[in-house]
Amino acid sequence: MLPAAPPKIPLLARPPGAALVLLCLLCMVALWTVLCALSHSAPDLDGMEELVWAASLELGYTKHPPLPSWFMHLATELLGRPVWLPFLMGQVFSALGLWFVWLLGREITTPHRALIATLLVSATAYFSLRGTIYNHNTAQLWSITASIWLCHRALRGGRLRDWALLGAVGGLAMLTKYSALIQFAAFFLYALRSGALRRPATWGGIGVAALAFLAVLGPHLWWLEQHHFEPLRYADASLRAGGRLAALKDLLDFTLDQAGRLTPMALILIAWTFWRRRHGDRAPGHAANDERFAAAVTAPRYWRELAAGDRQFLLWVGLAPFLSTVLVSVALGSRLEASWASTFFVLFGFYGLGWLRGPEAVQLRRILILAAALHVLMAVGYAAARGPIAQMTGYAARSTYPGPELAAHALRHWREHQPGRPLRVVVSNTWLGGNIAVHVGPETRVWIDASDEQSPWFAPGTALRCGALVAYSERGRAVPVPAVRALVDAAPWKGVDEVPWSGPKGPVIDLHWAVLPATPECLQNARNGPAAGGPRNQAAGMQGD
Repeated sequence: MLPAAPPKIPLLARPPGAALVLLCLLCMVALWTVLCALSHSAPDLDGMEELVWAASLELGYTKHPPLPSWFMHLATELLGRPVWLPFLMGQVFSALGLWFVWLLGREITTPHRALIATLLVSATAYFSLRGTIYNHNTAQLWSITASIWLCHRALRGGRLRDWALLGAVGGLAMLTKYSALIQFAAFFLYALRSGALRRPATWGGIGVAALAFLAVLGPHLWWLEQHHFEPLRYADASLRAGGRLAALKDLLDFTLDQAGRLTPMALILIAWTFWRRRHGDRAPGHAANDERFAAAVTAPRYWRELAAGDRQFLLWVGLAPFLSTVLVSVALGSRLEASWASTFFVLFGFYGLGWLRGPEAVQLRRILILAAALHVLMAVGYAAARGPIAQMTGYAARSTYPGPELAAHALRHWREHQPGRPLRVVVSNTWLGGNIAVHVGPETRVWIDASDEQSPWFAPGTALRCGALVAYSERGRAVPVPAVRALVDAAPWKGVDEVPWSGPKGPVIDLHWAVLPATPECLQNARNGPAAGGPRNQAAGMQGD
């Protein structure tokens, strides 16, 4: 008589570990990066801005704090300036954010449910589709989720190491974008509501965190004072709505946009519901007579099995950023932009646990399949829409911007009028200038709108010392400011080229170009010693990286 076959082990029955999570995140990064690299001829505007700002390491920039540009600088040192680099960077920071969501989940629930929550939130637009946009919002995902994880650990365990790390990571979040203050306010509200502020140990931890925070942020605070708080003035201008009625319209648009960007997670939960109704809680790999699933229909939902304190933490820390922002907007009549909420929904995957119940291994398998399928559908659809479909229809998208062709035209005119001299400086706005510079070569920099303040990688007054190529376009998203137009008017060589945008059905870009020759000082330096090695030598005063 043959021995009875041992019961089958369900797929993913063992608790998922770091290796599986990292594999999922790596697949997500590869999927979105590769498809965007194949379909886009130029990055998005924010990604191009970071490529341009990465020219040097500064303590601050006119619009934002510096940390994302520092990361991009390091990436360009390692990989150069390919147009796909911002896609990769955006997805890397999305994946880092999800990693800390997973770590928080491991603290408050089982590994299966922690991964389910991570997969659910990964499908929201801020981690998926908009995760390909490397800007200060996406770059802040990791530091906000890490701060939330550390805040939970510090308040629960009270260890000074966690408080110090919370302060340091919070400082990095502020070095990314000042909106981190909204999350810090949520921490305070939760600590107040939970009674943690009544414990003397909490105040001691807050003191340690504050010292670490100031140590990280201190140099940038000094830079802000030296530069007349330029990023804060930019932020203030961005909030102006132009009247109470306009502010209310912005608020409605803002709220509807957030609902749309959360829709992919809702779709996964709806699909899971239909799957469960159709097939119950059985899955391939389960024994047909396994009695463990008999009571699954009446099993409590995962959310109810969280500790009451953890549910309170998730609700206060997860909902306060969005709700407080809306309330402040209503009270002050300030403008809101959808992308500013990128970090407001990082805990929403845990709210999906209020929808799910039943055997963990079965539900994790289903959520994993649904999330992966949705990522593939969104990535393929996005790449097709931004690439081949835009080209076929002639839609003038930034993704089809003819950066290589524009750079070829600019370089041809430069070599015609400045033979033997490398093109190191392009004078234009960030978008057009960046599209030319990244294709000309790694040492080519953009003098943004002919402004030393916006281009700190040049020492004041030195940008034009060794000549420059000036470019603008009335129809190519590069309308010139007066300073750029004045340089074109004064240039000895200039002209206009026409470059097609998005195929034969698309518009034509009018590339206005002008060549400014090198100054006598630069020519004298070239005769006295080597000056063609890089931008520091070529410009004889350009700041180092």
